[in-house]
Amino acid sequence: MAADARAHADTDREIVVRRTIDGPRTVVFDAFTDVERLGRWWGPKGAITTRAFEFRPGGVWDATITGPQGDVPNYIVWTEIVPPERIVWMYYGMGKDDPNPVKTTLTLAERGASTDATLQLLFSSKEQREQAEKYHAVQGAQQSLERLAAAVASPR
Repeated sequence: MAADARAHADTDREIVVRRTIDGPRTVVFDAFTDVERLGRWWGPKGAITTRAFEFRPGGVWDATITGPQGDVPNYIVWTEIVPPERIVWMYYGMGKDDPNPVKTTLTLAERGASTDATLQLLFSSKEQREQAEKYHAVQGAQQSLERLAAAVASPR
């Protein structure tokens, strides 16, 4: 059974969330590589409309998540992909012209049959992190890892 997600900050500009996921890290990593799989667990529950997806360094995922709070832009540029260890992306929460993207790093460490997933969100300033926390960034990151764990546990 996967452990609950835990959150902390190592600096005043970051949020770090960790979760143990039941499943090998190759399977956890693969949940990012295909837009259909990604759409099953990414973000809050809701529909995802993808306009562009290319999983490679410099590639873009341009999508809109329609959830309980309405439409949320989701513009991501993948900056580093090291299978099956690490994925780094820039998240432009207000769309591709957002002047304050969040650098997000997912690190996957294999622990026997499980994977320790660490999600680090690095903001441009302490104030930006504090603002994101007001809009439930920690809970959103925890929910994404929970949904990822569920997707790994019961792939379609």
